[in-house]
Amino acid sequence: MSTLLVDNIGELVTNVPGHGEGGPLGLRRRAAVLVEAGEVVWVGPARDAPAADRRIDVDGAAVLPGFVDSHAHLVFAGDRAAEFAARMAGQPYTGGGIRTTVGATRAASDDELRATVRRLRGEALRQGTTTIEVKSGYGLTVTDEARSLRIAAEVTDETTFLGAHVVPAEYADRPDDYVGLVCGPMLAAAAPYARWVDVFCERGAFDADHTRAILTCGQAVGLGVRVHANQLAPGPGVRLGVELGAASVDHCTHLTDADVDALASTRVDPGDGDGPHTTTVATLLPGAEFSTRSPYPDARRLLDAGVTVALATDCNPGSSYTSSMPFCVALAVREMRMTPAEAVWAATAGGARALRRDDIGVLRPGARADLVVLDAPSHLHLAYRPGVPLIRQVLHNGVPQ
Repeated sequence: MSTLLVDNIGELVTNVPGHGEGGPLGLRRRAAVLVEAGEVVWVGPARDAPAADRRIDVDGAAVLPGFVDSHAHLVFAGDRAAEFAARMAGQPYTGGGIRTTVGATRAASDDELRATVRRLRGEALRQGTTTIEVKSGYGLTVTDEARSLRIAAEVTDETTFLGAHVVPAEYADRPDDYVGLVCGPMLAAAAPYARWVDVFCERGAFDADHTRAILTCGQAVGLGVRVHANQLAPGPGVRLGVELGAASVDHCTHLTDADVDALASTRVDPGDGDGPHTTTVATLLPGAEFSTRSPYPDARRLLDAGVTVALATDCNPGSSYTSSMPFCVALAVREMRMTPAEAVWAATAGGARALRRDDIGVLRPGARADLVVLDAPSHLHLAYRPGVPLIRQVLHNGVPQ
């Protein structure tokens, strides 16, 4: 089997506590990584690197695990640039524009949707995202939700059924009937293509009772739980997610002390060497706040309470049309009081936690060989030089992209 040595690394982010300089990033200096069959098989000092069939000399650059974007909506048609312009002129964000995208998505062909998904997946990969979660949620019919997930599954294993994004116009006066559709024929059609089930638990979308019903139906057919929670106002979403054992509650913009306490109560230390973490992750999506001029989540409050935090793009055509994890890292540092190290960890290992994965977001033997080479000497430059294209090279499954 052919081997590849990524050599002459100035700073290596492993996300393995206790390695190198310690700390959550497990930094190593003057390091190398050996890859075989799509996996990391050795990590250590460059001077001790084993022989390999091929070698990439990164000339002192920083290397980190591929970004893990654990919240994205890539299956849609059209755009909402005019809505964005209106918000920038002072119109508040309400989430109502989702129905505009629903109409365009329903009218689009499979090939049109597939082209958008592949364009955005390629865009994200070029910016260092090697794992991405993709949701449905812009079809909201049995046929359209199933085809959305089928198309999403062509580019990722991390697919999420979000039939409960909003109540579509044709069910506006019959929300109970729509929840019945979601829990019945829609879930049955979508589940073969999905790993997760998600609900937008928010005023104007789905209340606590409807959210609980849909999530428990998803659990009953073997899907893991995720929740859109507390984006627009305080609400029941975070605590409901914790109660149902959600892998992640996402947005977390408006949190009460009880919400933070609930998340912190899921903290465990499995003794696997990776340290304690909360089994329900708070996934923060600063691109949404940037694009809607809303208050940013208080990441510092969560971190100080011991809650595991992930960062993701929320890539979608209405409230966060970005596929750039480096941009989200910079926003998290500037606007959410995260340190650069915390933000990088959240965008890699944190995203992996939000997907309940231990084979990505880290660089150690047995992990998937997803590496990002920066055109910079340190991970600090991701926040220090916002907007600069610092991704020099990406290896996905050990293959240079």
